[in-house]
Amino acid sequence: MAKGKIFYKTGEEINAIQKSCEIVSETLALVAEMLKPGITPKVVDAAAEEYIRSKGGLPAFKGYHGFPSTLCFSLNDCVVHGIPNDRPLEPNDVMSVDCGVQLNGYFGDAAYTFAFNDIDEDTKSLMIRTKESLYLGIEQAIIGKRVGDVSYAVFAHTEMKYGYGVVRDLVGHGVGIQLHEAPDVPNYGKRGNGPLLVEGMVIAIEPMINLGKKNVKVLKDGWSIMTTDGKPSAHFEHTVAIGKHKANILSNHEIIESAVKKNEYLVKI
Repeated sequence: MAKGKIFYKTGEEINAIQKSCEIVSETLALVAEMLKPGITPKVVDAAAEEYIRSKGGLPAFKGYHGFPSTLCFSLNDCVVHGIPNDRPLEPNDVMSVDCGVQLNGYFGDAAYTFAFNDIDEDTKSLMIRTKESLYLGIEQAIIGKRVGDVSYAVFAHTEMKYGYGVVRDLVGHGVGIQLHEAPDVPNYGKRGNGPLLVEGMVIAIEPMINLGKKNVKVLKDGWSIMTTDGKPSAHFEHTVAIGKHKANILSNHEIIESAVKKNEYLVKI
């Protein structure tokens, strides 16, 4: 979790963060193009790293506190922080892919959950509702609101309305000159609580929602966060700048979704 001082950004700095986010989004679109049953996460990860470096960026996750890969590639009951491996993907897999980029000293961060056509309807619904909750949270990311307003919007939609498990152990965060900055942005909370949202704040909003219970555990690899009941999880993330009337979404899911629509193996949500 992010601790300490909140760093407020100038317009120029926000533009720099957005450029990093553009590479993140393009990388996730490349992932969407590549995904098919039989391919391995390691192959996808290598292509993502090559692309990021070709654009002049650095993979923000690789080496971060010892993390070994460019992407967090989290399969099925892995919530986040999955390490890409050599297991060929199967036709009923669901996969959260999280990507970070550092460009010219500024970080961008985004995530998207993909799934193959053989997933069940419950998992598809989880993906849809989790994605909806991301945008409900973003609607609250405006000057004069508080972090708790963002948190409550996600929580109310996913756990209160649909009965999913909102992960408590992991949260969104500030983004900018560091990959993880203050403030923490939980996916649960009370309206009117938490740090005040003001101009110059940039945050990553990232609902991490389980089909079953909220509880999670860490594997022996020290990274992979798993649901304790073995049920799948979904994860969507945008980096946003706090705005006066609406947030400025710095990452771009539209190019990712365009790639999803062209991929015959992927579920369209």
